[in-house]
Amino acid sequence: MRPSFLLSALLFFLTGMSHAQDINRQCIPLIGDKAPTFTAASTEGTITFPDDFGKNWKILFSHPADYTSVCSSEIIELATVQQDFESLGVKLAVISTDALDKHFSWKKSLETVRYLGRDPVKINFPIIADENKVIAGTYGMLQPESQFLKNVRGVFIINPADRIEAVFFYPNHVGRDIGEIKRTVIALQTTFANDVLTPANWKPGDDVMVPYLHSIDEATVKSDDHDPGIYAVTWYMLFKKLESQEK
Repeated sequence: MRPSFLLSALLFFLTGMSHAQDINRQCIPLIGDKAPTFTAASTEGTITFPDDFGKNWKILFSHPADYTSVCSSEIIELATVQQDFESLGVKLAVISTDALDKHFSWKKSLETVRYLGRDPVKINFPIIADENKVIAGTYGMLQPESQFLKNVRGVFIINPADRIEAVFFYPNHVGRDIGEIKRTVIALQTTFANDVLTPANWKPGDDVMVPYLHSIDEATVKSDDHDPGIYAVTWYMLFKKLESQEK
């Protein structure tokens, strides 16, 4: 066997091992981390994320591939409520690990689909090409144990300072609840603006919670703090109405 062939085989093996190690070392950006920056081609032109989206809230959605049934339903549902997100000051971006030309054909096809009896909708947010899975690796969204090294279906909600505020990962066979993602954004914006907490199953317009109290004495002082909107369920669970909700 030729030495040159052996050398080539060894280099190929080592390159594969290095790639596998890089994938295994990938880290998911955590809540409070700066959103990793990337520049890539998209259906709306070249994008540098998150910089090009300015001081807005941002949501990054990832998909394992184009033309998959569950992902297609999610893209349509997202497009259906894209104006709602726009009204909340939220910019949307979608990543899929297929090539840009396939993104364009997928988008064109989706814009003709009558989903659940509704009229077709235009997709106004970018679908970003990540054919080499570089972005997916940067955001910790590759499944190294998967036979096909697929991108997981992730969601990253990012605040105006480009810090990650929420992370959702879904299995490829379960569709994402777009309404829950929207609710989470509204909850985050409410807590940011009012220094409050939102309880389990909170919906916009519901009462909110006073930040965590450490003792009964502290709770007593807080409940007597000249705010008639505050009421207690127990000493460590104080609720209040927001002024905008009382009108």
